[in-house]
Amino acid sequence: MPEPRPGVPRVLLTGFEPFGGEVVNPSQDIVRALDGATIAGHRVVGHVLPVSFAATLPLLDDLVERHRPVLVLALGQAGGRSEISLERVAVNLVDARIADNDGLQPIDVPVVADAPPAYFTSLPSKAIVAQLRERGIPAGPSLSAGSFVCNQAFFAIAHLLATRLPQARGGFVHVPWLPQQAAHRPGQPSMALATMIEGVRAAIECAIGVREDLGTSGGTTH
Repeated sequence: MPEPRPGVPRVLLTGFEPFGGEVVNPSQDIVRALDGATIAGHRVVGHVLPVSFAATLPLLDDLVERHRPVLVLALGQAGGRSEISLERVAVNLVDARIADNDGLQPIDVPVVADAPPAYFTSLPSKAIVAQLRERGIPAGPSLSAGSFVCNQAFFAIAHLLATRLPQARGGFVHVPWLPQQAAHRPGQPSMALATMIEGVRAAIECAIGVREDLGTSGGTTH
């Protein structure tokens, strides 16, 4: 994909390769579909990350330094969820239930040593959820991005932006399984790829255009 013209603001969009025995990952497909797109005057630069604890942090460091994005949106697969999830909190913890694609399974270690215990998303997550729902796309807030590579990427992005690009915004979105993945898991929810692509495009538009998030409740009782 050609480099954006000088002066054109960039959106860094990341996803992950398949993991856990899967042969597809919807976050990878979304990134490939939107790479090079122009959204609200911003050029999307897409990159698919390996599901690797060792590789994720240096790769994100290089991508942020190389592209100097004004917005970073990371995507990941959350099988079993029925809607596009706007993650609100990244925790400084890796506690892997399964091994990554390199066979590593770190337990109870920080994402970044001597960094804060957590970061909140800097995306207008409630506004994004509202806009997706208005378009008929199932969406909702989430208070846990887990403790696997998705949360690692979310925390790493938040830390990189806080320490290097404080004027930029960033966050993480989990997407459901694709129908072909759910077909092998009777009763589990899924979402069409086209719907997810539309939802992520809308999320980017909202994140670019909305500076102050909605003041409505997005919490839970449990």
